[in-house]
Amino acid sequence: MDKLHILQEKINQAKLGGGQNRIDSQHKKGKLTARERVELLMDEGSFEEIGMLVTHRSKDFGMEKEQYLGDGVVTGYGTVNGRLVYIFSQDFTVFGGSLSETHAEKICKIMDLAMQNGAPVIGLNDSGGARIQEGVVSLGGYADIFYKNVQASGVVPQLSAIMGPCAGGAVYSPAITDFILMVEHTSYMFVTGPNVVKTVTHETVTSEELGGAHTHASKSGVTHFACENEIACIEHIKQLLSYMPQNCEEDAPVYPYESGNEIRTALNDIIPANPNQPYDMKEVIAEIADADSFLEVHKDYAENIVVGFARIAGRSIGIVANQPASMAGVLDINSSKKGARFVRFCDAFNIPLLVLVDVPGFLPGTDQEWNGIITNGAKLLFALSEATVPKVTVITRKAYGGAYDVMNSKHIGADLNYAWPTAEIAVMGAKGAAEIIFKKEIADAEDHDAKWKEKELEYTDKFANPYGAAARGFIDEVILPDVTREKLIKAFKMLEHKVAKMPKKKHDNIPL
Repeated sequence: MDKLHILQEKINQAKLGGGQNRIDSQHKKGKLTARERVELLMDEGSFEEIGMLVTHRSKDFGMEKEQYLGDGVVTGYGTVNGRLVYIFSQDFTVFGGSLSETHAEKICKIMDLAMQNGAPVIGLNDSGGARIQEGVVSLGGYADIFYKNVQASGVVPQLSAIMGPCAGGAVYSPAITDFILMVEHTSYMFVTGPNVVKTVTHETVTSEELGGAHTHASKSGVTHFACENEIACIEHIKQLLSYMPQNCEEDAPVYPYESGNEIRTALNDIIPANPNQPYDMKEVIAEIADADSFLEVHKDYAENIVVGFARIAGRSIGIVANQPASMAGVLDINSSKKGARFVRFCDAFNIPLLVLVDVPGFLPGTDQEWNGIITNGAKLLFALSEATVPKVTVITRKAYGGAYDVMNSKHIGADLNYAWPTAEIAVMGAKGAAEIIFKKEIADAEDHDAKWKEKELEYTDKFANPYGAAARGFIDEVILPDVTREKLIKAFKMLEHKVAKMPKKKHDNIPL
């Protein structure tokens, strides 16, 4: 019985992490413990822990006298809504969640299992960084994790929740994963902290300003979701998982759907009579998608493009949509990167794409050109061109210039392209086009403005419609807005077994 008692003692000790005082301290900061987070995420009773009795091997700086079972990270597997996932949850109560050699080995072990068994990896990060007492060994542990992240990329979904500090080398593992979630006011990410920033650049900045959830959700785009608290963050993870498959060989789960009247008359009145007046593309998405199924990604970053997951007739799709309500829906550096990243995730995991187009072109200016709009705009073009999942486009209003090509045109591999009667497909806006084409006539006219207006209308009548593109077969069908949802249900159903053969290559070379 003594041996059974010893085992139970060790289990109890492991479950206490760094001890009750440190658990209380964690709670006072408004944070849950590593184990509480796992319990909230996993289906009740499903979590199986791996490596509970692991301890560090360090003997320097008196570390041999301070041993904690589990060594600062809880790892294992279980189910979320009945589906297998692998998880690691860093324990801030043990050496501030710092990463040691054995801590890293535990994480790598579950990542290997995830790849071998084809299931998502979820990392709950709450760590002060590399364990400095271990020197280069802890740095090597980080690199081992980075390498596994890259191997797993595109094989199984990888989600990172930042639930505390995440600094230095620790930020690069989440950065490689597919989605990052942060908790407002209790989590932050940065490569160098406020003290180093002050020493080097003489800027005074708080941790929250430098790398808080709001900063990364709106300014840098590093995080995809900023959640108000840890419970909301965990619910977000569950919701996110529901749109994606277990791995790259499978399809996303299909949810029960009651078919009925799919006509959405509200769409007929959504486009303003004035072509320069904005409207909210999210209202279009709400009418097209299954009720309450749209989960927006990167909501506060590059708001001139909207990306996110939704369901159409119970099937998971990814949506990329220009947003006329922000900067007229123009494409710029940040929106191109945001769209490209999302498209590549969907393509890697067999999630069909719906592209909604209302784009007046690329944003002009020295700031954009000097910061690489050419290369960055090409990322979105490249991502949509290389994607082999079903791809459907609906042009609601403007599709001008190179932006028409980039936004999933027929020419870059879209399967079906629809346009509403309000669509304007042209090289440029009528005002600018008239000025170029009829320059001499306008200059020679007695009333320049009247002539310009006349020629603008002439160009509008000829080109600012979808019928020229439809005549060429670049648009498969001009449809009434109210039948859009019905058309999309049938289109994605028709395309569900699409097979695309690509040229043999090691891998592509996206313009990074």
